[in-house]
Amino acid sequence: MYLIGNFITMGKKNITLDGICAPITEDIKIFRKEFDISVKSDIKLINLITKYIVTNRGKHIRPILTILCSRLCGEPSANSYRAAAMMELLHIATLIHDDVVDDATLRRGRSSVNKVWKNKASVLMGDFLLSKALSNMISLKDFDVLDRISKTAEKLSTGEILQIEKSFTKSMTEDIYYNMINQKTASLIATSCELGALTTTKSENDISATFNFGDNLGMAFQIKDDLFDLLGSENDTGKNSGGDVKKNMLTLPLIYSYDNLERSQNRRLKKIMKNKKKTNRDMKEIQDLVDSAGGFRYAQRKLDEYSEKAVDAISDYPDSPIKESLSDLVAFNISRVR
Repeated sequence: MYLIGNFITMGKKNITLDGICAPITEDIKIFRKEFDISVKSDIKLINLITKYIVTNRGKHIRPILTILCSRLCGEPSANSYRAAAMMELLHIATLIHDDVVDDATLRRGRSSVNKVWKNKASVLMGDFLLSKALSNMISLKDFDVLDRISKTAEKLSTGEILQIEKSFTKSMTEDIYYNMINQKTASLIATSCELGALTTTKSENDISATFNFGDNLGMAFQIKDDLFDLLGSENDTGKNSGGDVKKNMLTLPLIYSYDNLERSQNRRLKKIMKNKKKTNRDMKEIQDLVDSAGGFRYAQRKLDEYSEKAVDAISDYPDSPIKESLSDLVAFNISRVR
């Protein structure tokens, strides 16, 4: 029914994270040791929640990007692995806080932390992980890295608050949307890539290229998640289906549809979106209206554009297994099912 894929995925078969990580298998082991050390605590509840999170390890996209970009620019340093661990700490902290804000009950196909331990413990656990990431920054002893991570942490919060503000005021535009997702999603992915270069080389060309790669991949990543929110099932995505739409968060397919539907259909979409509790029938009608407006096709086109820009950002590097893994990661995002 809806197109998933573009020029990047054509001719590529069975792109998996295992295949992408094949050139950095040993690096991933070092990162995991660094990460496990960084989350240890004397508090039993913290260790219990940490074990729950780690048992269901995510895709580790951000630390993978840090290591791949480090390898793209040279040889990883000890700080490369520490930075990778900090990016994962920041990411998990934001996921825990997001689930509290969104009243989400599912994460990675199982009960979210706030579903199991309730909101108070979840907020404090997110704070703990954030504080560990920030305290571990000191061990890097690199002002440029500290500066990037600090600014990224600020952007993550700013982007989430902007989204909440616009859900209240209903004043989301496409330009505001791009600014919002750049802060709340793309900033962390871009910094993950940039830190790979920063902890390996001080070359401005490398730093700029890896940042641009991650920035565009991050934008594509969020647009893909927005498509999942309207089209994906809980079994496929491992998250609550339609979570953003049910809370009146305006994503790219909806923003485009509001601007392109006929007047009667526009009024109907707005009426359904005002429903505090949206039924399965409501969600199906929203899907149909967005599809008729071309909202899914438009979002897919923007996903393709950002993906192409990401690949172009590293086009000057010589061909290598590392460069291929980075390109494959862009294709993996396009074709992923969760």
